[in-house]
Order: sequence, then C-alpha cells, then structure tokens
Amino acid sequence: MSRIDDTREFISVRIAVLTVSDTRGMDEDRSGQTLVDRITGAGHLLAAREIIRDERDQIAAKLREWCADPEIDVVISTGGTGLTGRDVTVEAHRDVYEKEIDAFGTVFTIVSMKKIGTSAVQSRATGGVANGTYLFALPGSTGACKDAWDEILAYQLDYRHMPCNFVEIFPRLDEHKRRK
Repeated sequence: MSRIDDTREFISVRIAVLTVSDTRGMDEDRSGQTLVDRITGAGHLLAAREIIRDERDQIAAKLREWCADPEIDVVISTGGTGLTGRDVTVEAHRDVYEKEIDAFGTVFTIVSMKKIGTSAVQSRATGGVANGTYLFALPGSTGACKDAWDEILAYQLDYRHMPCNFVEIFPRLDEHKRRK
C-alpha cells in the first residue's frame, strides 16, 4: 500500500512549468498558477515558468532546452493535450522523450474518470523521460492540473513516498550515458 515514510528526509525537486496557449498571458494563466502554487506549497522549487504558443517545434525546443538545464529536474506542461488541430503538446513531448512513462496517462485517465466520467477519453496526458529529466503533459484545465498533482505527482515527486517514487531513481535516469 502507498504511504509516506516520515523517517526519510524530504528532497526538494526543481520543477519548471510550461503553459501552452495561443491566447493566455501570465495574468490569465490559472492552470499554470495552480501548478506553481502546488509545487511551492509542497516544498519544491519553481525552477522556471513560461507560456508558449501551440507550435510543436517551439514546444519541443523549449522542452529540450529545459532538459539540458542542470537546474531543472522536472518539466510539467499544461495545455494542448486535447484532440483539436492546434493541440500539439503531446506530439512535441513525444518528439523529445527517450522513454515514455505509459502508465502516467493510464493513471491520469483513472483519476479523471472519477471526476469527469467518460469525458476523460478526450485527454491525452502523457509523461516521459529525456536527458535525465521527467516530463509531464497535462490538460489545460485547472481541475486536470489539480487532479494530476494531487493524485499522482505530489506522491511520485516526494522521496518519502513508498514503496517507490520518481525521485529515488533520478541518479539512474541517464546511467546508459555513463556506461563504458
């Protein structure tokens, strides 16, 4: 059973938030702000925050830039995961992934089903790893950002979470690059 082991010390993670939107500025970015509030409220560090247009190449370039930054451990994007023609965030993420975390989308769908029923099928939330950095693409609604953080990421980005978590395997994410 999942639990927090209070005998383990909390480790702060450096997280960047990327909002994908053609129409929002920082003042209107409620989903990005929801993530920022939860990230900092949990004791993690906001490493960067930006808003970028729904352009696949630009999104992928920003993800690659942040994955190359040693001061960023995790990138969470919000927006552009739906089914419309302008929704290209998932494709941009997959352009960058070295490995996809398939179960992230599945677990997100399970969480969403409890809140919005079959409307959950319209989300393409995804997660992956690139250059030793975790990447997560969340829908643009504040509810979806709350659900993803509160039900999945808050636990997986907490070193104290048992039986396992993403933080404890950070040192091994790029071990293939160190092999001789």
